[in-house]
Amino acid sequence: MPELPEVEALAAFLRERVVGRVVDRVEVAAISALKTFDPPVTSAAGRAVTGAGRRGKFLELALGDDLLLVTHLARAGWLHYRESFPATLPLKPGKGPIALRVRLDDGSGFDLTEAGTQKKLAVYLVRDPADVPGIAKLGPEPLTLSRAAFGDLLKAQNGQIKGVLRNQQIIAGIGNAYSDEILHAAKLSPFAMSTKLTDDQVDRLYEAMRAMLTDAIGRSVGQGSATLKSEKKGGMRVHGRTGQACPICGDTVREVSFADSSLQYCPTCQTGGKPLADRRLSKLLR
Repeated sequence: MPELPEVEALAAFLRERVVGRVVDRVEVAAISALKTFDPPVTSAAGRAVTGAGRRGKFLELALGDDLLLVTHLARAGWLHYRESFPATLPLKPGKGPIALRVRLDDGSGFDLTEAGTQKKLAVYLVRDPADVPGIAKLGPEPLTLSRAAFGDLLKAQNGQIKGVLRNQQIIAGIGNAYSDEILHAAKLSPFAMSTKLTDDQVDRLYEAMRAMLTDAIGRSVGQGSATLKSEKKGGMRVHGRTGQACPICGDTVREVSFADSSLQYCPTCQTGGKPLADRRLSKLLR
């Protein structure tokens, strides 16, 4: 799933490529992806692209001064920029991975696609970002938090720190991958309870969060949309590297599986050498 650094990079990419262009038309191929009906998607046509930004994991494209095209790429969604499209024929609904296409006045544009059978990519055309339910509920951005505010957020929760970091209503933008990386850098177990962290552990977690996200943004911004995924994967130390050697201590990276996700960690760096129990039948972190 694209997280804060990748969505930030996509916003920067769109600012460079499409700001100043005029929308020719928006074509919806997956009706289920479009979550709004007022204003109608046809109202995007003829509007200039005036900006691109990010809120949490949501990508925003400003159209004129009063409309926003907001996208949540979910787990398997992506943005594919095209210098030109091979055909001018409109998309056929329900055909292939393309959920939505934005054509611009110079023949360029981009497709929003989603792989797999679970279609969760969501697109909203709104006048106010608060009209998007997920945005209205977002917690603060992690890189805007002071150490004191971060500590207060953790104390207000009573859950495993992995789940707290991933909860978008607590902190916006961090998902499964970067929470693994942050916890590894902070030398903390993903199952550590947020309310029981010492001041030193909170300090380490705060500094790791800032360092890992800042580094990932630095590596991601400037990449084309076609290379962002490989850049993200190549920068990971433990996430997605089950069975490989930890780059810090050399121990074997291990995995805990859940019903619909998994986490990776290093026993030596994070759990005092003790392997965590596999919770394959659990549905979520509590």
